[in-house]
Amino acid sequence: MRRLFGTDGIRGVANVEPMTSETALKLGRAAGHVFKTRPGRHRIVIGKDTRLSGYMIESALTSGICSMGVDVLLVGPMPTPAIAFLARSLRADAGVMISASHNPYEDNGIKFFSRDGLKLPDEVERQIEELVVSGSIDSLRPTASDIGKAFRIDDAEGRYIEFVKRSLPKGFDLEGLKVVVDCAHGAAYKVAPHIYRELGAEVTVLGDKPDGMNINRECGSVSPRVLQETVKGEGAALGVAHDGDADRAVFVSEDGHTVDGDQILGALALDLKKHDQLARKTMVTTVMSNLGLEQAMANAGIKVVRTAVGDRYILERMLAEDYNFGGEQSGHIIFLDHNTTGDGLVSALQVMALMRRTEKSLSQLAEQIRLYPHTLVNVRVREKKDLAGIPAFQQALRAHDASLNGGGRILVRYSGTEPLVRILVEAEDPHRVQEIAQHLARVLRTEVGEA
Repeated sequence: MRRLFGTDGIRGVANVEPMTSETALKLGRAAGHVFKTRPGRHRIVIGKDTRLSGYMIESALTSGICSMGVDVLLVGPMPTPAIAFLARSLRADAGVMISASHNPYEDNGIKFFSRDGLKLPDEVERQIEELVVSGSIDSLRPTASDIGKAFRIDDAEGRYIEFVKRSLPKGFDLEGLKVVVDCAHGAAYKVAPHIYRELGAEVTVLGDKPDGMNINRECGSVSPRVLQETVKGEGAALGVAHDGDADRAVFVSEDGHTVDGDQILGALALDLKKHDQLARKTMVTTVMSNLGLEQAMANAGIKVVRTAVGDRYILERMLAEDYNFGGEQSGHIIFLDHNTTGDGLVSALQVMALMRRTEKSLSQLAEQIRLYPHTLVNVRVREKKDLAGIPAFQQALRAHDASLNGGGRILVRYSGTEPLVRILVEAEDPHRVQEIAQHLARVLRTEVGEA
């Protein structure tokens, strides 16, 4: 039973357990102990997004890590994928990102990366968790010169900017491409505009004035309305919305419509296969991806492998079976040939490059993937009861599933990061989709919904 780690690190309301400075200090000590696996001086990179509570968590983690005789490399506000890259680039023992991604500013979270820039396997997270809970390393306290030091790394932004630009072929540019980017007042507010402009794009920037409390507020990937309006108003070729930690990207086409993430995945997979760059002619996605994506890929000779929800599970499958491309409908896209985790800025460049190479608009590229009508309804819950143990809900679920008769699907799951049940319904009849989703939501609200 996990006590701290969820599907994407540790997350919660800042200054409330487990996201307190006391627990962060213990996590720093535990991480410092776990990652001291080779001779010599040890170093851990710490980055963060722009939340007010980031200062508190960063200081506590730094103190805990240094107390175990490990140095800390501080890079300030940077995207999550930048920390995965910098852990490798700076030859550190690990990387830590302080962020709650798309959550509101009052939340925060902690994610760990190995020295290879990979998210930690379950067993390592359990080891860190056990050390925090048991207090078994309380007596380990280096003294004098063995205590760690903290350093500010001034060139971290430049390193990451050049790394992302190298995901495009040498000499390739975006000269004249009109782009609107919404940085969500988050971790990408400095680096994203620099990258797109340095490659020649004409960039209008939104969400680049963080104040510690406006991250994700009516902006970014969770709320692209202003981005949609700006793309149309500016006559831009596309819009890109990042989330708070910029590990994902949501796209808006030239007509101001948000493009479904499955259509983005499909268009990129088709292009990779066309250029013989799609390993094993396979893409990896989750159970949440639309049936229409799977059918379009099958027609193109591309196999679709599905995993549980969460980019960590996609990455695990990619590494285990030598695939190089995968992602989620929500905007996490992993190009394993470029980075070891989902990188919203790399994803944006690949989409822009695809538009430039094919001379097609984003809406034309999206049209290649015909999706089933679908809806996703979230139901906030008091507690995460076993759904299989709720008879009224199971009865409704079986009845609706039988009524679809193979012409659609229903997927119900708990969120791994929030107190929500997510109800996904896909079917050829859009009215039926809404009917089923709303009925199931009503049943769940009665059984497990908030008081």
